[in-house]
Amino acid sequence: MTKPFDKPFLTIDQQLRRLTSRGMEIGDRTAALHALSTIGYYRLSGYWRTLWVRDASGEVTDRYQPNSTFSTVLELYEFDRLLRLVVLDAIERVEIAARTRISDQLAKKYGAFAHTDSTIFRPNFRHAKWIEGLDKETQRSREQFVLHHQRTYQEFPALPIWVATGVMSLGTLSRLYLGIKPGDRKAVSRQFNTHHMRLGDNLHALTNIRNICAHHGRLWNRNFSVSQHVSGHPHWQPPITPNPGRLFFPLLILNQLLQSLDAGSDWRNQCTDLIKPIAACDPWRKSMGLPEKWEEHPLWKATP
Repeated sequence: MTKPFDKPFLTIDQQLRRLTSRGMEIGDRTAALHALSTIGYYRLSGYWRTLWVRDASGEVTDRYQPNSTFSTVLELYEFDRLLRLVVLDAIERVEIAARTRISDQLAKKYGAFAHTDSTIFRPNFRHAKWIEGLDKETQRSREQFVLHHQRTYQEFPALPIWVATGVMSLGTLSRLYLGIKPGDRKAVSRQFNTHHMRLGDNLHALTNIRNICAHHGRLWNRNFSVSQHVSGHPHWQPPITPNPGRLFFPLLILNQLLQSLDAGSDWRNQCTDLIKPIAACDPWRKSMGLPEKWEEHPLWKATP
C-alpha cells in the first residue's frame, strides 16, 4: 500500500549528522561536506547502502556496519564513475562497428535507401512505426551533415542508410538489426564471430547499459535484465558464469565483441586493473556477479 511522501529536506550539515547518528565514521569532515554538496546525498546513498546492517530476515536497517567510513563510500563512487567510462568506451567501439557493418550489408545488397523498403524486413516487423521514429530522430538532429541533406536532397527526412545509421540511437539501430531478415542478420553477425540471435541480444542489452552510463546511473552492483542466446554454450551457464543479472555478464559480452574487432586485450586489461581492488572484498565481488576466480574465466581471458 502506498503512503504520502513525508521525508523532510535536510541541509548538508543535517545530512552529515544523520550519517553519524546511524554509525558511519566521517573522518575528514571537510571532504565529506564537499562530496555531499557536489555529488549529493541521494546519489551517494546508492553506495552506502552496501554498508547497512541487515536484520535476521535479510532486510536492510538504517544502521551501518561497524567501521563503515565515508571514505569507503567515496571509493565505491569513484570506482563506479571510472567503470562507467570504461564501459562506455567499449560500447562506443562496438556500436560504431555495428552501425558500419549493418549499413554496409544493407546498402550493398539493397541500395542507398534500403531501410525504407519494408520488404527487406521480417513480416511481423513494425516498419512504419520504426521509420516514424527514425524520421523524428533525423529532424531533431542539428548535425551539419543532416542539415546538408535537408537543404540538398528531396528524399529528406529519408537519408542514405550509411548516413541514417549515424543519426539513429543505439536502440533504433538495435531494432533495425532485429527487424531485418535472418540472412542479413547472419551476414552481419559473422563479422562479430557470434550467432545472429546472440548479437541481437547483445545490442539490446548494451542499449540499456549505455543509457545507464550516459545518465550517470549506478553500474557496479546493479541488477540487469540481460537475455543472451546461450543454448549449448557451457561457458555462459552456471556455475562458471553464475549470475546473468549482474555486471560480469555484460562485461563478458563486451569483451567477446571487442575481441572480434581486435580491440579486446587492452580494454580487458584496463577493466581488470580497475575491478581487482574492489573484487578483493568478497561481498562486493559477489555484487558484481564475479566468480571466485573471475580473471581465469574462459570468456574473459581467451580470444574466441
